[in-house]
Amino acid sequence: MTAPDDGDSRITANVLTGFLGAGKTSLLKRLLALPSLSGTAVIINEFGEVGLDHLLVEAIDDDIVLLKSGCICCNIRTELKDALLSLFERSRNGEIPRFSRIAIETTGIADPAPIVATLSADPMLRHHFRVGNIVTVVDVPNGQSNLDGFVESQRQVAVADRIIVSKSDISPAEDTARLRARLEALNPAAEILELDETMQPDDALFMRDIHDSSARGAEVARWLKAETRALDAHGHHHHHGHDHGHSHHQAHEHDVNRHGDIRAFVLKGDAPLSWARFGLWLSMLLNRHGGEILRLKGLLDIEGNDSPVVIQGVQHLIHKPMHLDRWPEGVNGTHLVVIARGLDPVLVERSFRAFNGLSPLSGGLAKSA
Repeated sequence: MTAPDDGDSRITANVLTGFLGAGKTSLLKRLLALPSLSGTAVIINEFGEVGLDHLLVEAIDDDIVLLKSGCICCNIRTELKDALLSLFERSRNGEIPRFSRIAIETTGIADPAPIVATLSADPMLRHHFRVGNIVTVVDVPNGQSNLDGFVESQRQVAVADRIIVSKSDISPAEDTARLRARLEALNPAAEILELDETMQPDDALFMRDIHDSSARGAEVARWLKAETRALDAHGHHHHHGHDHGHSHHQAHEHDVNRHGDIRAFVLKGDAPLSWARFGLWLSMLLNRHGGEILRLKGLLDIEGNDSPVVIQGVQHLIHKPMHLDRWPEGVNGTHLVVIARGLDPVLVERSFRAFNGLSPLSGGLAKSA
């Protein structure tokens, strides 16, 4: 595992989510068997619900067991904060093996955003942990109906960094293709991987993320390529505006997935932004609409910086911005993917342009953002 280049020694916390029956447990078992993930602590809801018996070595107490892989598995019977801090303190005190990474498996009907919020907003947790990849499992036989019927399923997909399409081996190819198209429309910045029961998962699901300095540039480049590919595949609307030759900005809106009014759209610009102005706009947007903004991630071209600034967040919470050494190949200019529920992309774009000193689009200044 590559150490962070910013001196950050906090433990990376990955979130594994997905709707009931999607295959989270199976994926978790296979990941925990990988030697590279041996220094992982796992928080689950109930040992009995997760078939890890063949991986167990010994029970330390009623809430913690050791696995053959060297992982620590914790049964969460208290609030998440208490479970995390207890694991951390017991590890540092030598009561349980030390761990370098943690995986949190949610219940099937959970919205993962509150978990991310707990990790990011609580001062004590933020001192010891940072959020890594959010991995969401969606199965082909039930994925479409779950997305249609449950907003939690949509939110699980919307906040994901990696989406695992499961059970494609027992489903018609056309069903898999339709599900992938819908997932790409709902979250164009996520990497989508097909993984059935016979396939060994890559440890990159947990280990390769924005905190890995060696992979950071490639990870951001993947966001941009995935988003562009999804736009090209599913179509989009262009809303053009000009600020008298100084900037050109576009917002692209996905119309493939409208159920629950969750939309992905992209804010683009090739003129450098003032960090102060952008920060004011983002603060006001999140203050008013943070609960509706499920995910935000992308690159910023900031005045005075030769290289891009990486920004990402979930709902009201924005992670600490990070700098790349250089722009990804073929990319320059601000490129911000927003996944939101109930917001009009055109109005968000108008406010973005106004606060950043760009000429407004026709129709006046947006009031909702």
